[in-house]
Amino acid sequence: MMLQSTPHTAVLRCHTGESSQCVHGIEARVFWTERGLFALTYSLQGDVARLRIPPTRSPRRADGLWQHTCFEVFIAEKGQQSYWEFNFSPSGEWAAYALKSYRDGGPIEDDGLHPEIVVRSAANSFELEAIVRLDRLQAVDPKVPLRMGLSAVIEENDGTISYWALKHPPGKPDFHHPDSFALELALPDQSA
Repeated sequence: MMLQSTPHTAVLRCHTGESSQCVHGIEARVFWTERGLFALTYSLQGDVARLRIPPTRSPRRADGLWQHTCFEVFIAEKGQQSYWEFNFSPSGEWAAYALKSYRDGGPIEDDGLHPEIVVRSAANSFELEAIVRLDRLQAVDPKVPLRMGLSAVIEENDGTISYWALKHPPGKPDFHHPDSFALELALPDQSA
């Protein structure tokens, strides 16, 4: 894939109240593709055989993906309370939500939003790449930087779940908390 922008790389941290014996680390790369699409790659290092990875299914919208191994991104325009949430399952299933403020919103019913999800797995690494059509979202101002929260829910074979994010607010894991939106990224200049 040819890139339009330089990838921004960020390291996700396990929530302090949790631990994982199987996952050694998760890194995320964020970039714009040559077609102006938003792309994310989550790279997990660890004992993949000990992780509960959902089996491949037909790509479709599905709710409750965060209850099992799932990779997520939360996107808000800088200075706005409203935001979008995307969940990407290794199964190929996905979910998208529009929220007016903290946890206040619902699913986006737009089949044209359908993200492309590609998964690669080896004994000690697992990678999920998702490409999202942000141009399908209403009211994205190309002149306003985006604030993002990158996160992952990882389930082990014994049912243990760990929560990973760029930044965790105090208390229990909460990817919706404004403090979790720790990466700022400008939209690409489409006039160039």
